[in-house]
Amino acid sequence: MLSVFVAQPQGLARVPWEPGGTLATDAIWFDLLEPSAEEELAVEKVLGINVPTREEMREIEASNRLYEENGGVYMTATIVTKLDTDLPQSTQVTFILNGSHLVTNRYTDPLPFRRFIAYAETHPATCSSPVMLLAGLLESIINRIADVIERVAADLDQISQEVFATTRRRGDRTRDFRQVLGRVGQSGELVSKARESLVSLGRLLVFVQQSTSTQLTPDARTRFRLLSRDVIAMSDHASFLGDKVAFALDATLGMVTIDQNNILKIFSVVTVFLLPPSVIAGVFGMNFEHMPWLHDGWGFGAALATMIASALLPWLWFKHKRWL
Repeated sequence: MLSVFVAQPQGLARVPWEPGGTLATDAIWFDLLEPSAEEELAVEKVLGINVPTREEMREIEASNRLYEENGGVYMTATIVTKLDTDLPQSTQVTFILNGSHLVTNRYTDPLPFRRFIAYAETHPATCSSPVMLLAGLLESIINRIADVIERVAADLDQISQEVFATTRRRGDRTRDFRQVLGRVGQSGELVSKARESLVSLGRLLVFVQQSTSTQLTPDARTRFRLLSRDVIAMSDHASFLGDKVAFALDATLGMVTIDQNNILKIFSVVTVFLLPPSVIAGVFGMNFEHMPWLHDGWGFGAALATMIASALLPWLWFKHKRWL
């Protein structure tokens, strides 16, 4: 789908375009979303550029992601999407600055794009130039990543409280850490993808400020510099959260081990308590002709009392040593 936007006094406005029609010459932004070959060809013909293919956008080398060609600045960044689902994904978005036009090529519709378009429709300052459009889009993407990092930080704090809680609710005799492990893994995946996106955006911001084909106004340069600082600060915070995820994972696995040891401890203690009565019962159960208390009326009760006493004595000893 090809969306054509023009800058108007009230803000950004979408111009209808039908396949086979002519593109508006006063357009400031051409947004390609899962474009067809016809749509790519139409943009390339009007602007005289070469829109990268999906395979080219996936290249990780800087020379394939950030370069200048025929007066245009080509920048491809990795953006994390589907952050509100259980399976967040990373996708590539290409930004092309070509004179008085901005071209974006993407194969997914992330939330920051939709938010920025809705915002720019009522704020004309955001679409005063292609460079300001690019800055607004990058700012929307970075703000979305910031929201994710804040959510992960809050979730990790809650996980820490659950893992290290010393009190349990009535009736909660055992703690099931399977859900906790799943949440820790989800947080780690989000942090990993957020760091990947921040690294990509940081390279893009440095490149656009050093580009010789783009004339940046002082306001635009200041805005890109602030975005670069935000990316650096968020990258450091994401690294901290990555360490916190590793700590939460180790702590959760340690608690699982402790619970398992407690279960084994119970079985061991029960075995110790039942071993002396079993020995006594085995002795009195032997089929010999001459057995003590065999023909005495009080023999059965005495044997039971002896077995009970042999079980109570180890229990009292364990309590005295505070092993229980």
